[in-house]
Amino acid sequence: MKTKLSLLSAALLGATLSITPIVSQAAIPLAVDGQELPSLAPMLQKTTPAVVAVAVSGTHVSKQKVPDAFRYFFGPNAPREQVQERPFKGLGSGVIIDADEGYIVTNNHVIEGADEILIGLHDGREIEAKLIGADAESDIALLQIKAKNLTALKRADSDALQVGDFAVAIGNPFGLGQTVTSGIVSAMGRSGLGIEMLENFIQTDAAINSGNSGGALVNLNGELIGINTAIVAPGGGNVGIGFAIPANMANNLVQQIIEHGEVRRGVLGVMGQDLTSELAKGFGIETQHGGFINEVMPDSAADKAGIKVGDIIVSVNGRSIKSFQELRAKVATMGAGSKVEFGLIRDGDKETVTAVLGESTQAAEAAAGSVHPMLQGAKLETANSSGVAITEVAQGSPAAMSGLIKGDIIVGVNRTKVSNLKALKSALEDQQGAVALKIKRDKTSLYLILR
Repeated sequence: MKTKLSLLSAALLGATLSITPIVSQAAIPLAVDGQELPSLAPMLQKTTPAVVAVAVSGTHVSKQKVPDAFRYFFGPNAPREQVQERPFKGLGSGVIIDADEGYIVTNNHVIEGADEILIGLHDGREIEAKLIGADAESDIALLQIKAKNLTALKRADSDALQVGDFAVAIGNPFGLGQTVTSGIVSAMGRSGLGIEMLENFIQTDAAINSGNSGGALVNLNGELIGINTAIVAPGGGNVGIGFAIPANMANNLVQQIIEHGEVRRGVLGVMGQDLTSELAKGFGIETQHGGFINEVMPDSAADKAGIKVGDIIVSVNGRSIKSFQELRAKVATMGAGSKVEFGLIRDGDKETVTAVLGESTQAAEAAAGSVHPMLQGAKLETANSSGVAITEVAQGSPAAMSGLIKGDIIVGVNRTKVSNLKALKSALEDQQGAVALKIKRDKTSLYLILR
């Protein structure tokens, strides 16, 4: 415990986690001529306990090729690569989203590569966290702690945000302890910034600095509207341009991680580009925003829904989109199997189609491999709470070599019954050595051994 405490203290650069933010619980609202002045203090008293400090430590491993000139002097058995290990420490922020389960959302870049993750609560407690899952492409990670008397933030509908809405950022910049800044929503649907693979950011002028990553962006009701992620800082400091992952997008990813332990990325099956003024003029339409469809993959979710080349998708589930990049980010974070309504313009007319998103085969097989190395190459799906169905098995894959075939249903691990993917991953998580999978195949039962 001494090591953990010193780690957190070092990460905070001497700051104390229990530093009271700008607000004091005993604060008395100021008044002028007998009239009470507006204040964020009452809202923040309820909200700030849900924002935590996230301190991490780990080791960066790098490999460098040994020059042939050096290897010549040490003979043919000399190593071709030199491995260097460099310890690191870091500090970010997180948001408690479920007080009963102890779930905390933060950025993937805050915890990436960490061997140890410590959470500093508003009341001064320091608790080791477990990484439940993460998604590097959207920069979201889900942690879990075991603790009582936690405070969680309620999520707002981030799709309903408008430019000009007030926004408040809460986090732990520069290890100073919890800090609150305020501003407005400056823009919505920001993409093409090169910050993440999947971008659909809320832009705000509320001050966001180093250490704020993973913290909360809230509205004046104290509801979570975004996860603070990045800043534009040419000079290294805040210049009033910060970005947050929308709360709805983060929630979609978190629910997938909770259910599957992985993000099951949705696939529409289209290629396209942003709608430009030239394209709009060429197609004789007035709208200047949307995603222009260049190609529709055969037998994809888009193909089955009736989306065609030349369509311009302008809304997703009734919410307008500005670009193809925004469309891509929304689809990819909704999850495979989601039923999505797309508003589009075709030949100048408005139409609505509904698609059931597919799943990347590569992503599904990678997810199976994360459950157990000998399941890699299989596609896993929950079979109506009666087990985990094997819907595909790649030829020559570890799953095929384990004896799994399409149509098998995993119903148990050793003596533990499993009813869904989450239960399967949990049952395999702490197993050492050989594991017996109980399989239902047609009308028979059998055991397969994973080594």
